[in-house]
Amino acid sequence: MSEKLVLLMIQIVLVLVMLVMIITVTRAYVVHKEPLFKRFGLGMLIGFVTDFGDTLGIGSFATTTAAFRMTRYVKDDRQLPGTLNTMHAIPVIIEALFFITAVKVELMTLIPMTTAAVIGAYVGTHVTKNWHAPTVQRVMAGALFIAVVIMIIRMITTPGSNNALTVHGLQGWWLVLGIVFNLGVGILMTMGLGNYAPELIFFSLMGVNPAVAFPVMMLDAALIMPTTALNVIKMKRISWTGYAGVAIGGVLGVMVAAKFFTSLDVALLKKLIIVVSLWTIVGLLRDSYKSNLKKNH
Repeated sequence: MSEKLVLLMIQIVLVLVMLVMIITVTRAYVVHKEPLFKRFGLGMLIGFVTDFGDTLGIGSFATTTAAFRMTRYVKDDRQLPGTLNTMHAIPVIIEALFFITAVKVELMTLIPMTTAAVIGAYVGTHVTKNWHAPTVQRVMAGALFIAVVIMIIRMITTPGSNNALTVHGLQGWWLVLGIVFNLGVGILMTMGLGNYAPELIFFSLMGVNPAVAFPVMMLDAALIMPTTALNVIKMKRISWTGYAGVAIGGVLGVMVAAKFFTSLDVALLKKLIIVVSLWTIVGLLRDSYKSNLKKNH
Protein backbone atom coordinates (compact mmCIF):
# COMPACT_ATOMS: atom_id res chain seq x y z
CA MET A 1 0.00 0.00 0.00
CA SER A 2 1.45 3.39 -1.00
CA GLU A 3 2.21 6.14 1.52
CA LYS A 4 -0.18 8.54 -0.24
CA LEU A 5 -3.03 6.03 0.06
CA VAL A 6 -2.36 5.49 3.79
CA LEU A 7 -2.30 9.25 4.41
CA LEU A 8 -5.56 9.59 2.48
CA MET A 9 -7.10 6.87 4.65
CA ILE A 10 -5.94 8.69 7.79
CA GLN A 11 -7.56 11.89 6.52
CA ILE A 12 -10.80 9.98 5.86
CA VAL A 13 -10.69 8.57 9.41
CA LEU A 14 -10.23 12.11 10.78
CA VAL A 15 -13.23 13.37 8.80
CA LEU A 16 -15.35 10.44 10.03
CA VAL A 17 -14.30 11.08 13.64
CA MET A 18 -15.23 14.75 13.20
CA LEU A 19 -18.65 13.73 11.88
CA VAL A 20 -19.16 11.48 14.93
CA MET A 21 -18.28 14.44 17.17
CA ILE A 22 -20.70 16.73 15.29
CA ILE A 23 -23.51 14.16 15.57
CA THR A 24 -22.81 13.68 19.30
CA VAL A 25 -22.80 17.43 19.94
CA THR A 26 -25.97 17.94 17.86
CA ARG A 27 -27.71 15.19 19.85
CA ALA A 28 -26.69 16.88 23.12
CA TYR A 29 -28.28 20.12 21.89
CA VAL A 30 -31.44 18.73 20.28
CA VAL A 31 -32.26 15.82 22.59
CA HIS A 32 -30.79 16.87 25.93
CA LYS A 33 -31.21 20.66 25.48
CA GLU A 34 -27.64 21.38 26.60
CA PRO A 35 -26.70 25.12 26.65
CA LEU A 36 -24.26 24.97 23.72
CA PHE A 37 -24.85 28.58 22.67
CA LYS A 38 -24.78 30.17 26.12
CA ARG A 39 -21.99 32.80 26.50
CA PHE A 40 -21.33 32.35 22.79
CA GLY A 41 -19.29 35.53 22.24
CA LEU A 42 -16.92 34.90 25.13
CA GLY A 43 -16.56 31.26 24.13
CA MET A 44 -15.72 32.24 20.56
CA LEU A 45 -13.00 34.62 21.77
CA ILE A 46 -11.51 31.94 24.06
CA GLY A 47 -11.64 29.33 21.29
CA PHE A 48 -10.04 31.63 18.70
CA VAL A 49 -7.13 32.71 20.91
CA THR A 50 -6.39 29.28 22.39
CA ASP A 51 -6.58 27.31 19.14
CA PHE A 52 -4.62 30.01 17.31
CA GLY A 53 -1.83 29.36 19.80
CA ASP A 54 -2.39 25.62 19.54
CA THR A 55 -1.74 25.68 15.79
CA LEU A 56 1.57 27.45 16.43
CA GLY A 57 2.65 24.57 18.69
CA ILE A 58 2.04 26.39 22.00
CA GLY A 59 -0.86 24.13 23.00
CA SER A 60 -4.35 25.09 24.15
CA PHE A 61 -4.92 23.39 27.51
CA ALA A 62 -2.97 25.82 29.71
CA THR A 63 -4.50 28.91 28.10
CA THR A 64 -8.03 27.48 28.07
CA THR A 65 -7.79 26.37 31.71
CA ALA A 66 -6.71 29.88 32.68
CA ALA A 67 -9.47 31.51 30.62
CA PHE A 68 -12.17 29.16 31.94
CA ARG A 69 -11.19 29.78 35.56
CA MET A 70 -10.82 33.54 35.07
CA THR A 71 -14.31 33.83 33.56
CA ARG A 72 -15.95 30.99 35.59
CA TYR A 73 -16.82 29.37 32.28
CA VAL A 74 -16.79 25.90 33.88
CA LYS A 75 -18.20 26.00 37.38
CA ASP A 76 -17.10 22.52 38.51
CA ASP A 77 -13.35 21.87 38.22
CA ARG A 78 -14.03 18.13 38.08
CA GLN A 79 -15.40 18.75 34.59
CA LEU A 80 -12.37 20.73 33.38
CA PRO A 81 -10.23 17.94 31.82
CA GLY A 82 -13.17 16.42 29.94
CA THR A 83 -14.42 19.82 28.82
CA LEU A 84 -10.98 20.81 27.48
CA ASN A 85 -10.80 17.66 25.36
CA THR A 86 -14.40 17.94 24.15
CA MET A 87 -14.38 21.63 23.22
CA HIS A 88 -11.06 21.47 21.35
CA ALA A 89 -11.67 18.13 19.58
CA ILE A 90 -13.07 19.52 16.31
CA PRO A 91 -10.58 22.43 15.95
CA VAL A 92 -7.69 20.02 16.53
CA ILE A 93 -9.02 17.62 13.88
CA ILE A 94 -8.98 20.57 11.46
CA GLU A 95 -5.36 21.23 12.52
CA ALA A 96 -4.39 17.64 11.82
CA LEU A 97 -5.98 17.79 8.37
CA PHE A 98 -3.84 20.86 7.62
CA PHE A 99 -0.56 19.39 8.85
CA ILE A 100 -0.76 15.63 8.28
CA THR A 101 0.78 15.97 4.81
CA ALA A 102 2.77 19.18 5.38
CA VAL A 103 5.93 17.43 6.61
CA LYS A 104 7.13 13.94 5.74
CA VAL A 105 6.89 11.48 8.66
CA GLU A 106 7.52 7.75 8.51
CA LEU A 107 4.20 5.91 8.77
CA MET A 108 5.82 3.28 11.00
CA THR A 109 6.39 6.08 13.52
CA LEU A 110 3.14 7.95 12.98
CA ILE A 111 0.64 5.07 13.20
CA PRO A 112 2.01 3.06 16.20
CA MET A 113 2.60 6.18 18.31
CA THR A 114 -0.86 7.57 17.55
CA THR A 115 -2.49 4.20 18.31
CA ALA A 116 -0.70 4.10 21.68
CA ALA A 117 -1.89 7.64 22.48
CA VAL A 118 -5.52 6.73 21.71
CA ILE A 119 -5.31 3.63 23.94
CA GLY A 120 -3.87 5.86 26.68
CA ALA A 121 -6.80 8.27 26.32
CA TYR A 122 -9.31 5.44 26.69
CA VAL A 123 -7.53 4.14 29.80
CA GLY A 124 -7.15 7.63 31.28
CA THR A 125 -10.85 8.47 31.18
CA HIS A 126 -11.61 5.35 33.24
CA VAL A 127 -8.77 5.96 35.71
CA THR A 128 -10.06 9.46 36.52
CA LYS A 129 -13.82 8.84 36.47
CA ASN A 130 -14.27 8.77 40.28
CA TRP A 131 -11.85 11.54 41.17
CA HIS A 132 -13.11 14.25 43.53
CA ALA A 133 -12.66 17.97 42.85
CA PRO A 134 -9.50 18.48 45.01
CA THR A 135 -7.78 15.55 43.27
CA VAL A 136 -8.63 16.93 39.82
CA GLN A 137 -7.47 20.42 40.83
CA ARG A 138 -4.11 19.16 42.14
CA VAL A 139 -3.48 16.87 39.17
CA MET A 140 -4.30 19.71 36.76
CA ALA A 141 -2.02 22.06 38.72
CA GLY A 142 0.74 19.44 38.43
CA ALA A 143 0.08 18.98 34.72
CA LEU A 144 0.21 22.73 34.14
CA PHE A 145 3.46 22.97 36.12
CA ILE A 146 5.03 20.26 33.95
CA ALA A 147 3.86 22.14 30.84
CA VAL A 148 5.38 25.40 32.16
CA VAL A 149 8.73 23.72 32.92
CA ILE A 150 8.85 22.18 29.44
CA MET A 151 7.91 25.50 27.84
CA ILE A 152 10.72 27.30 29.71
CA ILE A 153 13.21 24.58 28.67
CA ARG A 154 12.13 24.97 25.04
CA MET A 155 12.49 28.77 25.21
CA ILE A 156 15.98 28.63 26.73
CA THR A 157 17.50 25.73 24.82
CA THR A 158 15.33 25.41 21.65
CA PRO A 159 15.94 21.64 21.69
CA GLY A 160 16.11 19.89 18.35
CA SER A 161 16.29 23.05 16.25
CA ASN A 162 19.66 21.95 14.86
CA ASN A 163 18.50 18.40 14.18
CA ALA A 164 18.50 17.53 10.50
CA LEU A 165 15.20 17.44 8.65
CA THR A 166 16.39 14.25 6.95
CA VAL A 167 15.32 12.13 9.97
CA HIS A 168 11.61 11.40 9.57
CA GLY A 169 10.88 8.88 12.30
CA LEU A 170 12.04 6.47 14.99
CA GLN A 171 13.31 2.92 14.63
CA GLY A 172 13.96 -0.09 16.84
CA TRP A 173 14.03 0.46 20.59
CA TRP A 174 13.59 4.22 20.13
CA LEU A 175 10.23 3.51 18.47
CA VAL A 176 9.26 1.17 21.34
CA LEU A 177 10.16 3.96 23.77
CA GLY A 178 8.08 6.39 21.69
CA ILE A 179 5.06 4.06 21.83
CA VAL A 180 5.34 3.74 25.63
CA PHE A 181 5.83 7.50 25.93
CA ASN A 182 2.74 8.22 23.85
CA LEU A 183 0.67 5.78 25.89
CA GLY A 184 1.52 7.91 28.92
CA VAL A 185 0.80 11.13 27.03
CA GLY A 186 -2.65 9.81 26.10
CA ILE A 187 -3.42 9.10 29.76
CA LEU A 188 -2.11 12.50 30.90
CA MET A 189 -4.17 14.37 28.29
CA THR A 190 -7.33 13.13 30.01
CA MET A 191 -6.01 14.80 33.17
CA GLY A 192 -5.37 18.20 31.57
CA LEU A 193 -1.79 18.00 30.26
CA GLY A 194 -1.51 18.91 26.58
CA ASN A 195 0.58 16.64 24.36
CA TYR A 196 2.39 19.20 22.20
CA ALA A 197 5.19 20.35 24.51
CA PRO A 198 6.08 16.87 25.85
CA GLU A 199 6.11 15.36 22.36
CA LEU A 200 8.23 18.16 20.90
CA ILE A 201 10.79 17.65 23.68
CA PHE A 202 10.71 13.87 23.24
CA PHE A 203 11.27 13.99 19.48
CA SER A 204 14.04 16.56 19.92
CA LEU A 205 15.86 14.27 22.38
CA MET A 206 15.48 11.42 19.88
CA GLY A 207 17.30 13.49 17.23
CA VAL A 208 14.19 14.44 15.25
CA ASN A 209 13.67 18.06 14.19
CA PRO A 210 10.58 19.60 15.92
CA ALA A 211 9.12 20.46 12.50
CA VAL A 212 8.87 16.74 11.74
CA ALA A 213 7.08 16.17 15.06
CA PHE A 214 4.15 18.45 14.15
CA PRO A 215 2.13 15.91 12.11
CA VAL A 216 2.60 13.25 14.82
CA MET A 217 1.58 15.44 17.74
CA MET A 218 -1.38 16.93 15.86
CA LEU A 219 -2.67 13.53 14.73
CA ASP A 220 -2.25 12.28 18.30
CA ALA A 221 -4.29 15.19 19.67
CA ALA A 222 -6.89 14.84 16.91
CA LEU A 223 -7.63 11.26 17.96
CA ILE A 224 -6.95 11.50 21.72
CA MET A 225 -9.42 14.37 22.21
CA PRO A 226 -12.44 12.74 20.52
CA THR A 227 -11.68 9.42 22.27
CA THR A 228 -11.63 11.23 25.61
CA ALA A 229 -14.64 13.38 24.68
CA LEU A 230 -16.89 10.47 23.68
CA ASN A 231 -16.05 8.70 26.95
CA VAL A 232 -16.57 11.68 29.26
CA ILE A 233 -19.81 12.62 27.50
CA LYS A 234 -21.17 9.16 28.32
CA MET A 235 -20.01 9.62 31.91
CA LYS A 236 -21.56 13.14 32.04
CA ARG A 237 -18.24 14.63 33.11
CA ILE A 238 -18.23 17.78 30.93
CA SER A 239 -19.73 21.24 30.92
CA TRP A 240 -21.64 22.01 27.71
CA THR A 241 -21.96 25.73 28.45
CA GLY A 242 -20.78 27.72 25.45
CA TYR A 243 -19.48 24.70 23.54
CA ALA A 244 -20.52 26.18 20.18
CA GLY A 245 -18.62 29.42 20.78
CA VAL A 246 -15.36 27.72 21.76
CA ALA A 247 -15.51 25.17 18.93
CA ILE A 248 -16.41 27.69 16.19
CA GLY A 249 -13.88 30.24 17.46
CA GLY A 250 -11.31 27.45 17.66
CA VAL A 251 -11.81 26.43 14.02
CA LEU A 252 -11.42 30.06 12.92
CA GLY A 253 -8.26 30.39 15.06
CA VAL A 254 -6.77 27.29 13.42
CA MET A 255 -7.47 28.59 9.92
CA VAL A 256 -5.97 32.02 10.60
CA ALA A 257 -2.88 30.60 12.34
CA ALA A 258 -2.30 28.01 9.60
CA LYS A 259 -2.11 30.85 7.07
CA PHE A 260 0.58 32.70 9.05
CA PHE A 261 2.26 29.62 10.53
CA THR A 262 5.77 30.28 9.20
CA SER A 263 5.91 34.05 9.71
CA LEU A 264 4.94 34.55 13.36
CA ASP A 265 7.29 35.15 16.30
CA VAL A 266 5.57 33.62 19.33
CA ALA A 267 8.29 34.23 21.96
CA LEU A 268 6.36 37.02 23.72
CA LEU A 269 3.16 34.99 23.61
CA LYS A 270 4.94 32.03 25.26
CA LYS A 271 6.20 34.26 28.09
CA LEU A 272 2.67 35.54 28.70
CA ILE A 273 1.31 31.98 28.73
CA ILE A 274 3.92 30.96 31.32
CA VAL A 275 2.84 33.80 33.63
CA VAL A 276 -0.86 33.01 33.17
CA SER A 277 -0.23 29.29 33.73
CA LEU A 278 1.63 29.93 36.99
CA TRP A 279 -1.25 32.11 38.18
CA THR A 280 -3.70 29.33 37.28
CA ILE A 281 -1.61 26.70 39.13
CA VAL A 282 -1.74 28.79 42.31
CA GLY A 283 -5.52 29.18 41.95
CA LEU A 284 -6.08 25.44 41.41
CA LEU A 285 -3.98 24.50 44.43
CA ARG A 286 -5.63 27.14 46.62
CA ASP A 287 -9.10 25.93 45.66
CA SER A 288 -8.18 22.28 46.22
CA TYR A 289 -7.15 22.99 49.81
CA LYS A 290 -10.25 25.14 50.35
CA SER A 291 -12.38 22.18 49.24
CA ASN A 292 -10.65 19.92 51.76
CA LEU A 293 -11.07 22.43 54.58
CA LYS A 294 -14.81 22.69 53.87
CA LYS A 295 -15.08 18.89 53.86
CA ASN A 296 -13.25 18.61 57.21
CA HIS A 297 -15.44 21.21 58.89
